[in-house]
Amino acid sequence: MIAGLFPRLLGPAVLAASALSATAPWAAEPRASASPCPDVQVLFARGTDEAPGLGHTGQAFVDSLRPRLAGQSVQVYPINYPASHQWATGIDGIRDASNRIESTAANCPHTKMVLSGYSQGAAVMGFVTSAAVPDGVDPATVPHPLAPDVADRVAAVVLFGTPNTRAMSFLGQPQIVIGPAFMPKTIKVCAPEDPVCGDGMNFAAHDGYNAAVVNQGADFAASRVNGAPLPPPLPPGVLPPPPVNFGS
Repeated sequence: MIAGLFPRLLGPAVLAASALSATAPWAAEPRASASPCPDVQVLFARGTDEAPGLGHTGQAFVDSLRPRLAGQSVQVYPINYPASHQWATGIDGIRDASNRIESTAANCPHTKMVLSGYSQGAAVMGFVTSAAVPDGVDPATVPHPLAPDVADRVAAVVLFGTPNTRAMSFLGQPQIVIGPAFMPKTIKVCAPEDPVCGDGMNFAAHDGYNAAVVNQGADFAASRVNGAPLPPPLPPGVLPPPPVNFGS
């Protein structure tokens, strides 16, 4: 029974089939600033079976984080990946997140980034922080680990319902190892009794990332952003500046 529930419960209980479009709620959200370089950029990867965008937990996290960053412009970027039960496609999310992080670091040297995700999305963002390609994975098929200078641009990593060793083994996926450069600024938020990220047996808890749970992550992210100094500009030649393509 547990084996049959894992794939379903690594995504939210509420499913949606709407496609990504210019009229989606996250795309229509007004900018806090007209500048292409915000003070803070939040990159969020949704969970399995959630419609393109932020998903329920991601929207709750952003809504909780904004007032904690009063006076600062905040830009939100939903990670573009299938978020399907075919977990191998998570590499699309890792690649999209890595490209976005490197682009922001190159083009907006004073922007502080917050990386976050829920369930499968938490696994995606966890792998983004990895300092090395997991054993058994062909390095040519995955993005290279982020350079230290790029990692310095990330103020906080907030992972909700991160699949634990048991869940990742069941899914036939490598274990998530947070890179040393990210460990001090990472928090893993696990709802009480959630078996996907903890030792509980209440599978419904994985869908229970309510305000109280999400606020824990928002408090951590805000404290990191508000307490972190502005990162210095990248040394010349560290990254070739890719084209700027910012959208909410």
